[in-house]
Amino acid sequence: MLIGNSRWHWARLEGTELITWHSPPESAPVTRLQGWAAVGKVPIEVKLPEERRLRLADVPLLEAPPWLGIDRALAGWQAWRQRGGPVLVADAGTVLSLTRVDGEGRFVGGRLIAGLALQLRAMAAGTAVLPTLLPDRPARWGDQANSGSWPRETGAAMEEGVGRGLAAAVVAAALELMQQDPELELVITGGDGECLLPLIVEGLAGRGRSPRLWPALCLEAMVALGPLLRPDRDR
Repeated sequence: MLIGNSRWHWARLEGTELITWHSPPESAPVTRLQGWAAVGKVPIEVKLPEERRLRLADVPLLEAPPWLGIDRALAGWQAWRQRGGPVLVADAGTVLSLTRVDGEGRFVGGRLIAGLALQLRAMAAGTAVLPTLLPDRPARWGDQANSGSWPRETGAAMEEGVGRGLAAAVVAAALELMQQDPELELVITGGDGECLLPLIVEGLAGRGRSPRLWPALCLEAMVALGPLLRPDRDR
């Protein structure tokens, strides 16, 4: 289980298949937990076994600084591990994080941008007339029902502007790094990754390698590191 800023992320192995799902924190029963990590706040009332907590030091991402979020370390390490080469991971969650890992598996650096929902909330809170958009109203770029890139309705215009801005930031970063290293692969993950993907593909069309959508990236990394989660290990 990975505790995020907005949701809790779960995985269960059934044979060789990884089953994943997500839940709001208040509705998440914690039973038979094999391992967990936290980016977001851990509720006081939830009792989690400390001996099964995965920490940054447990992730074998080279040259990871002590302030790096464990979600970024997990995502960067797993993408590099499976790719076997340089990667840029765009994790489109509460915050859009861009994490760069070189061909040797070293953390190189990154960028952080307020994510889709966070930007939309800030726009509503910081202005007198912009609406508060409901969390169950995500943009779906590439969907036939979408109102186009220049919508007339205010809420749709907010979503379009923020979504295209986030996608443009990912595209610009990927093109910058692909010029330096043509072997670099762009990996997209996070809750908003799927809905941003069409805009990112559009921005990269004919100019770089196609991005890879990898929704369960962090959870797959935790499963791979599962043998570290022994009750008797030293801390």
